[in-house]
Amino acid sequence: MSPLRLLCLCALAATACTGQTAADKPAAQPAPSPMKETTEAAPNVIIHTNYGDMTVEFWPDVAPKTVANFLKLSREGYYTGTAFHRIIKGFMIQGGCPNSKVGARGVAGTGSPGYQIKAEFNNRAHVRGVLSMARSADPDSAGSQFFICHGNADFLNNKYTAFGKLVSGQDVLDKIAAIPCVGQERSTPTERVEIKSVEIVGEAPAKDAKAK
Repeated sequence: MSPLRLLCLCALAATACTGQTAADKPAAQPAPSPMKETTEAAPNVIIHTNYGDMTVEFWPDVAPKTVANFLKLSREGYYTGTAFHRIIKGFMIQGGCPNSKVGARGVAGTGSPGYQIKAEFNNRAHVRGVLSMARSADPDSAGSQFFICHGNADFLNNKYTAFGKLVSGQDVLDKIAAIPCVGQERSTPTERVEIKSVEIVGEAPAKDAKAK
């Protein structure tokens, strides 16, 4: 199984932020029921890393299911201990793969939560600071892996699901993007960039919560 690759970077391939090739992609499974679509205002999250914090504002108006999925995984602590395993300065940093955890089996960039979500392509541009979902050649193959644009990537517009943007932590993005990388694509960081946790902030209490 080949590592995730943003297949449309400079003719290296034709699509972006992939998890599997079309040949080895497992059969799609529906997302679990707790991931409910919503167009209501979503809370922000703070991605805490060993390089600093990045705060994300979501776009549930254009990608409600994708936002709901990211929040669901964050509540479950899914991203804790994962790493930004793929870095291309001026393009993007990619993370969210369970195989990037210390001691995990499998190649970083090939893991998933065990299900896929449908694409929600929209008119939000892939510019610096925008979050978007990684996927394989199948548009409906995103799961947990995501990337943050370090530069403008207009060639990804309407081909990948943009679902939020950084509202703080651009300096952290720059520090991560500046890490020296090795490998054939020069995208494997020489230093581990770990997600310590993803903190949800500004979330409204459940409607059925009992008043104290």
